[in-house]
Amino acid sequence: MRPTRLAPVVAGAALALVFTGPATASAPAESSARGAEALVVTDSVTDPDGSRHVHYDRTYAGLPVLGGDLIVHYAPDGTVRGTDRLGPVEVRLSSVTPTVAARDAAGLAAPGLVAGTATPRLVVWATGDAQALAWETTISGVDSDGTPSEAHVISDARSGGQLDRWEAVTTFAPRGTTATGSDAARSATIGDAGTGTGYYDGPVALTTTKSGASYQLKDPSRGNQSTVDMNNATTGAGTLFTDPDNKWGDGTVANRQSTGVDVQYGAAMTWDFYKTTYGRNGIKDNGKGAMSKAHYGRNYVNAFWNDGCFCMTYGDGAQNKHPLTALDVAGHEMSHGVTSATAKLRYSGESGGLNEANSDIFGTMVEFYAKNSKDVGDYLIGEKVDIFGTGKPLRYMDDPKKDGQSLSCWKVGAGNSDVHYSSGIGNHFFYLLSEGSGAKTINGVSYNSPTCDGSKVTGIGRDAAAKIWYTALTKYMTATTTYKDARAATLKAATDLYGATSAQYKAVDASWKGVAVTA
Repeated sequence: MRPTRLAPVVAGAALALVFTGPATASAPAESSARGAEALVVTDSVTDPDGSRHVHYDRTYAGLPVLGGDLIVHYAPDGTVRGTDRLGPVEVRLSSVTPTVAARDAAGLAAPGLVAGTATPRLVVWATGDAQALAWETTISGVDSDGTPSEAHVISDARSGGQLDRWEAVTTFAPRGTTATGSDAARSATIGDAGTGTGYYDGPVALTTTKSGASYQLKDPSRGNQSTVDMNNATTGAGTLFTDPDNKWGDGTVANRQSTGVDVQYGAAMTWDFYKTTYGRNGIKDNGKGAMSKAHYGRNYVNAFWNDGCFCMTYGDGAQNKHPLTALDVAGHEMSHGVTSATAKLRYSGESGGLNEANSDIFGTMVEFYAKNSKDVGDYLIGEKVDIFGTGKPLRYMDDPKKDGQSLSCWKVGAGNSDVHYSSGIGNHFFYLLSEGSGAKTINGVSYNSPTCDGSKVTGIGRDAAAKIWYTALTKYMTATTTYKDARAATLKAATDLYGATSAQYKAVDASWKGVAVTA
């Protein structure tokens, strides 16, 4: 089951489904229109039996409809089995002429902005049953901790009131995080076989590119994924890592190549995990690799994914001696790109928590997949980077509340928490589904996962759990999916994969109940 590239096909009745629901229709079209509304295909997932799950973005009078995305599920013969959408059935606005000017919208969204830019665009805001003509103002700049910011502020185009706000640059840890304590062999296709010793991982095999008398940290066997040295700057393109003998790093932070090895290796393992496990050929499934940026800023205690540059960026941590380049961090950041290419989970509210949980889940799965003796698979997030200097991980999947901030159980208002803390609900669900409740030791790490309702949950194994989650992400989740919606999505995925009466389906249901998410 993998997203496939779309070829021109016969126009179908996809748009009509927004209004009428399941019907018999032809194959999905690249675009379809009805009155003032139109749909454009953004992604497609094809099952082994030929069924297709087609993602559409919606426009109204030529304006993007935020929250209007939907997924149409087609049987192999083109029959429409159903749809998933969270926006209104039909957009109806009396006018698409704003009374608040673009300049005023930008001023309201970013009052007192002295650095950076504020760029508004007119959109239709559609969440639940609400709809309004709105300005989406993108505010680009840099936060006080050095993290790039691309804030999206939604304001009513008639009253100027703020409707929503989210951040497009997704981070490993909450913004403003600071340390509080002390301090494969040659590709079967193309590339040159190098070796590297990272700060966390090594020796490891690296596939590189020969250029003249030196080698570049660029992997032609994985879409030309490359790693650059930002030279502790926060702007600029950085410098591509090169080496004369194709032996990279020495395991110390004093050697700048060491962290370059970590992130290039992490990107390779993440690429291989998705390719081997799900047949996904890169973040966008188009065979193109992303760039990794090491040595970002000074004393920068975070890492982030940015759609704008299609890249992952890593800081060197406190005193530039604790780089955030461990394997699960790389898997986490690259998985933000996968989310952006599939469900597009909005980085605020419960959908933002699911976005973060997805990255923790697949960062963890990459760690297990790599089978690296220096960083064995576990259900701890950021345990190697020791981000606070306390010797403790950043997050715990078996019992998220152990970090003092994260939510282990869903509650009313969960979406008001920072997305890194509301992610605990999804992380806890995934641990329960994988391993079950109660005490357990895995790879030498002790866990003891409670449930919110006191029930006992029996796990189905991490591979099956991850397959269900990935299927739900790529086939059933949309930009505004909530935890209740995620429950429905994973139950649909379990039905697709194992059947509605299977032990796996029942375990999904029990695991969601275990984190207080019910129908």
